[in-house]
Amino acid sequence: MNNRQAATEANIAQAKFSMPLVIAASSVGTTIEWYDFYIYGSLAVFFSTLFFPKGNPTAAFLASLATFGAGFAVRPFGAIVFGRVGDLVGRKYAFVVTLTVMGLSTFFVGLLPTYEKVGVLAPILLVLLRLLQGLALGGEYGGAATYVAEHSPDHKRGYYTGYIQATATLGLLVALAVILTIRQYLGEANFKAYGWRIPFLLSAVLLSISLYIRVRLKESPLFQKLKDQGKSSTQPLTDSLGSGRNWKMMMLALFGATAGQAVVWYTGQFYSLFFLQSICKVNYVTAYKVVGFSLLIATPFFIIFGALSDRVGRKVIIMSGCLIAALTYIPIYEGLKTYSNPVNFGMLLFLVTIQVLYVTMVYGPIAAFLVEFFPAKIRYTSMSLPYHLGNGEFGGWTPFIATAIVAWASTSENPWVRAHAIYMGLVWPISIALMTFVIGSLFVKETRDVKIWDEVGGQH
Repeated sequence: MNNRQAATEANIAQAKFSMPLVIAASSVGTTIEWYDFYIYGSLAVFFSTLFFPKGNPTAAFLASLATFGAGFAVRPFGAIVFGRVGDLVGRKYAFVVTLTVMGLSTFFVGLLPTYEKVGVLAPILLVLLRLLQGLALGGEYGGAATYVAEHSPDHKRGYYTGYIQATATLGLLVALAVILTIRQYLGEANFKAYGWRIPFLLSAVLLSISLYIRVRLKESPLFQKLKDQGKSSTQPLTDSLGSGRNWKMMMLALFGATAGQAVVWYTGQFYSLFFLQSICKVNYVTAYKVVGFSLLIATPFFIIFGALSDRVGRKVIIMSGCLIAALTYIPIYEGLKTYSNPVNFGMLLFLVTIQVLYVTMVYGPIAAFLVEFFPAKIRYTSMSLPYHLGNGEFGGWTPFIATAIVAWASTSENPWVRAHAIYMGLVWPISIALMTFVIGSLFVKETRDVKIWDEVGGQH
């Protein structure tokens, strides 16, 4: 056995006993990346007055949401760029780079001049930094999910990757908590003047901590063994994107899994926040607390549903979440409107928590599903692309599309449409969730019994 093989075997042996370290190191960095990305989303209502022309509040808010969506639009390109790096060089290297890009671009948002200071240059710079954030996040998720999955034994992959799935919600929770604390401490006037910058500038500290943790990690043992055996791809983009069969698999993963998962995710955790503030006119403190407490209550279910998918399968849980969400969104949002005036905190919390539980159903098992859906040599690229097409193009634009539909419906000549305008935005997530349920149920195979370690000679 040569030195390289010996080192690989040592890494594999260590991986058996270091899953808590692997999960913690991967999760800390990914949580911080999601925190960076979602600060903007959490402040979308507020940012419309800082970086866009005044005069038409609805147009400014839609522009703010469009900028939020722009970060999602480029995520598939980040998946391609960093997916290639991850499949060619290694999982660890790719997600160290993505973390750095994300942290720095978020930090610089905190230094941006406002529209009042520099005019149209303000939204241009904001969009450019959002695009950098989107590129970085496009490479981050696939790396972290693949890294944890390739340390995991086949029979517990859903359970272990469930921790990575929880990081997106935890990142949003941290963003909400930081923003709420700063706004209440400084007061509205000071927060509007300068306090909004603090959550972005904090990224420099968080970046330093997470980079220190991540650079100490070793490469994924499965990927290292794949390279040692000469089975890794030398042309991951060609192997992944140049194959008609692989494109079919990616499109099945997109329309039969990640598109529905994405709209359920962003409806439950973002559109619900926008709906409470913009349509129900619930004050931001109450709205943030409702969403924040619902995230705290539901977050453990990412791990629960991930572990359950090891026993009953990934597909049945994801499809069930899409169907139940589609069938119940309208009564849930009618309830949100009813219990917003006067505010019934307990009922609002209950209704948003139900939505976040749907999120945990569709999102908890998705990482294990995607890892098992594609072969190791092109896994990073192949799983990242449908994930970010789904979450970027279908999910990330959900608040913008839903809000735009509501704005259109409120001026419709049809009296029935006008009367129900505030709920018309739900047409988008309901339609996409139902599409995924049908396609996924009919055409997507179950992946729970796939043994990814068989590609390199068996379980570590």
